[in-house]
Amino acid sequence: MKAWRVLVIAMSFLLLSGCLVTFKEPLPASEAAPDALLGKWASRNAWGEPLDLQISRTGQHRYKAVSTSQAEPVKRDEYEFSVSRHGSRWYLSAPLPDKLGGHFILAGFELNDARELVVYNLDPEAVNQAIAQKILIGSSVETAEGDGTLIDSPMNQVLAYLDDPANADVFVEAVRYQRVGK
Repeated sequence: MKAWRVLVIAMSFLLLSGCLVTFKEPLPASEAAPDALLGKWASRNAWGEPLDLQISRTGQHRYKAVSTSQAEPVKRDEYEFSVSRHGSRWYLSAPLPDKLGGHFILAGFELNDARELVVYNLDPEAVNQAIAQKILIGSSVETAEGDGTLIDSPMNQVLAYLDDPANADVFVEAVRYQRVGK
C-alpha cells in the first residue's frame, strides 16, 4: 500500500482506510484554479511526520503537486491534475497509475479564511449506496492495492449528484494544509 500512501501524501485525495473510488472520465481541464491554491503548503501525515506540498501551474488549466516528506527531503513525488468548480464546490481530478486501475480520482477542496487548503475525499460507502439506488452507475473492481469502485456514469451526472446539497455527506475531510509563507 506504500504507493497509495504516496498518492495520499501528495494530493491527499483518498482516506487511508477506505476503498478507492475511481472514475472512467476525468474532469475537463477547462477552468483555472483559484490563485490561492498555488504555492507552498505544509501538513503532517498520518504518522505525524511533517509534509511539504508545492502546487504550481504546468499549462493552461493544468497543475502539478510536488510532495516531499521532511523525513526524506530527497524523495519527491509529482502528480498532475486539473480542477473544476461546480455549484459551490471546487473539485480536482488526477490520473491514477495502472496498478490502481489507470482511471481517475476525484476530490473536493476548499481554501478557507484560516489560510488552509482542506481536501475532501468521497466516502466509498455513500458512493456505493448511490450505485445501489441507481443514482450512479458503477461496479466493484480489484486493483493491486485492494478493492475499489469504478464509476461509469458520465461526469455531468456525477457532478450533478455531488453538487446536490442533499449529498453533502458524501464528502469526508481527508487532510488540512496550512499556507507556508506570505
